[in-house]
Amino acid sequence: MNLETLREILPVDGLCASAALACGSVAAVVVWKWVLHRGVQRKMNEARQWRDRSLKQMERVVLKFKQKSPGVQTESILSLPLVKLAEKLQEETLSPESVLYAYISRALEVTQEVNCVTDFIHGCEEQLQGIRKQKEKGLLYGIPVSIKDHIGCKGHISTCGLVHYLGKVEEDDSAIVKVLKKQGAIPFVKTNVPQSMINYDCSNPIFGQTLNPLNHKKSPGGSSGGEGALITGGGSILGFGTDVAGSIRLPSSFCGLCGLKPTGHRLSTLGLASPIGGMKSVTATIGPMARDVDSLVLCMRALLCDELFHLDPSVPPIPFNEELYNNSDPLRIGYYEDDGYFQPSPSMRRAVRETKHLLQAAGHMLIPFVPPRLDYAVDELFTRGLFSDGAANLLEKFKGDIIDPNVKSQVSCYSIPILLKKILAFILKPVYPRIARDLNALCGVGSVKSLWNHHVAVATYRAEFIAEWRKRKLDVILCPALGPAFNEGYPGKLFAATSYTNLYNVLNFPAGVVPVSTVTSADDEKLKYYRGHYGDPWDKRFKKAVEGAVGLPVSVQCVALSWQEELCLRLMKEVETVVHERRTTI
Repeated sequence: MNLETLREILPVDGLCASAALACGSVAAVVVWKWVLHRGVQRKMNEARQWRDRSLKQMERVVLKFKQKSPGVQTESILSLPLVKLAEKLQEETLSPESVLYAYISRALEVTQEVNCVTDFIHGCEEQLQGIRKQKEKGLLYGIPVSIKDHIGCKGHISTCGLVHYLGKVEEDDSAIVKVLKKQGAIPFVKTNVPQSMINYDCSNPIFGQTLNPLNHKKSPGGSSGGEGALITGGGSILGFGTDVAGSIRLPSSFCGLCGLKPTGHRLSTLGLASPIGGMKSVTATIGPMARDVDSLVLCMRALLCDELFHLDPSVPPIPFNEELYNNSDPLRIGYYEDDGYFQPSPSMRRAVRETKHLLQAAGHMLIPFVPPRLDYAVDELFTRGLFSDGAANLLEKFKGDIIDPNVKSQVSCYSIPILLKKILAFILKPVYPRIARDLNALCGVGSVKSLWNHHVAVATYRAEFIAEWRKRKLDVILCPALGPAFNEGYPGKLFAATSYTNLYNVLNFPAGVVPVSTVTSADDEKLKYYRGHYGDPWDKRFKKAVEGAVGLPVSVQCVALSWQEELCLRLMKEVETVVHERRTTI
């Protein structure tokens, strides 16, 4: 169409008006995006100012206490294990005030080093006065407790590392916080998470990157990474994280802590914020993190109480089973060193092998075990289940937000249109079959009918796994925990490496990690020959992720059947004991 014809159709003033309208529309879009961006920046700045005021308040209350009680020996308090500290508080040879302010002071020092605290729960001082009026001292009387960012606490914001949640102040405590308070514990800080929490680094655009206290070039793990960093740094003695793919176990592994992922609904998740609320194919749970197994045991004893069962009737009223935990009969322990999906690092393999020998020497029976159809479980059940909606709900929470560099590769991948994902998966299948399967799984289930079929597939696989377990008459399983700590930025590029942990979210089995060793120079040397099972970009990336880790902790994972947290904790305690005995005899 030439200009003359166009003039015949539209008068000149119409053309000018159309051009002006187009230019105006473009300008309006640009202005609108600028306004939205300014709004995002304003919300983030307000959140940071809140955090900064919280830290200043922590400084003031600590200074006030030190002026009032100059003779308190904080280092001796901080050196006590949780069980011993609880005893001294019960006996009143230590005051809750001295313990709380010792940990507030130390938490300040740790966060100044590694940036792990995002909020001070200022109501802890008021609670401190209130616990003295309680008729009975709970099992956690006077124990300061840290909680992950998205665990609801009245008067505070659960950000999930996303602008989407900023400004939404919690109107009530979550069920777990209420139970903690009933048992005399004092929640005093909230800790950092990766943006959206579907990542196992610990960085978001609001509060920034949390560092690993053991090596600042390494990630503390995630998504409960702020908890891992704070407890490892000595700024908390008991913390709470959540876990949908390994988010309690991974930071525990990376930071050298003990962490327990219970069976779903053994503890209440009422009052927790989530960017993937409604996802039921993979079970998310809440659980404790601490420096030793005894701390986890005391915590579970305290939480599995009438108050919990009353607050959340969906939690089965099953108190802590002392008989199961204290049983001293030899265990039948299934074990594997390699899940077949991601080749373990040399230190991961060695940790399981050495622990296996120590447990055998202690009188336990160790039986080889191979998880059935692991590729299928990871790709079709975990990945397709977690992103059953094609990641639509998750991506919606990122709208208008600034994407953190550590999750950018994940968000970019999830944002690829489903049809294009399927085409890419088809093209990549002959060359990189594992990556192709992952891409295909990220397309989700596609329909309600397919979602129902997926739920059936999970139940069928769980029955198959339990049948293999029963065939070998196993009590528990010993297997690798992902590690050592990754170099910063790599967790977001290796989400599929959670295969060692996410399997037990699909199965909904309790699983915990225990540190057993540290990376040796021999491990580092063997890493040079690491090739992986597929020789694809993920394997090459994994090798780079774990480089430079000599001296960092290496853990193992302990697993039991659903509702048998006590048996899982018993194996964890057995592992901790045999490892400690080996160290004391060397």
